[in-house]
Amino acid sequence: MPQGQPTVVPDDGLTTRQRRNRPLVFVHTGIGKGKSTAAFGLALRAWNQGWPVGVFQFVKSAKWKVGEERALKVLGDSGEGGTVAWHKMGEGWSWVQRDISSSEEAAREGWEQVKRDLAAESYKLYVLDEFAYPMHWGWIDTDEVVSVLRDRPGTQHVVITGRNAPQKLIDFADLVTDMSKVKHPMDAGQKGQRGIEW
Repeated sequence: MPQGQPTVVPDDGLTTRQRRNRPLVFVHTGIGKGKSTAAFGLALRAWNQGWPVGVFQFVKSAKWKVGEERALKVLGDSGEGGTVAWHKMGEGWSWVQRDISSSEEAAREGWEQVKRDLAAESYKLYVLDEFAYPMHWGWIDTDEVVSVLRDRPGTQHVVITGRNAPQKLIDFADLVTDMSKVKHPMDAGQKGQRGIEW
C-alpha cells in the first residue's frame, strides 16, 4: 500500500515516528451528508487496531436507532478488535428545536463526561458526533474545548462532527474536512430512507 508523503517537514525536534504517532483532532463539518459516516468509518479503523473507542452522540435523540451504533456495539462485543462504548447525550434532532433547555443541559453533561474520560484516558479514539452544534449555539465554550483538547494526556485522537464548526476549533484541529452538498435526493422531495440515512 502506498504511503503518503508530507509536503512539509517541520523543524519541531520530533522524529518521524514521534510525529507520525502524535494524537490528532479531526473536524468533519459543512452542509453535506457524510460527516458522521466518515467519523464512524474512522471508528471502524480504530476498532480494527484494537483501540478502545468512545462514541458520544450529541443533539440527536437518544431514542433514535442509529445503524452504526448497532454495528459498532456488535464489533466491540465480539472479542476481536477494540472495545466500543456508545453514549447518547442529546434530547432531539439538530434541525428540530424542541425543549432547548433540556438539550442544552444534556450537551453540557455530555461534555463534562468527555472531559472526565479524556483525563482518565478511557479511549484511544473519541467520536464527538454532532458536537459542533453545541459550540455553534453557545452551549459549550469553544475556547474551553480547544484548551481541553490541547492539554489532553496520552495519545487520544478526537473527531468532532457537525455543521457550523467554530473557526477557533477549525484553526486548532489537525485535519478539517468541509463536506459540501452538490446534490441530494431530498432536493427532489424524497425523504430519508432506511439503510441510507439510518
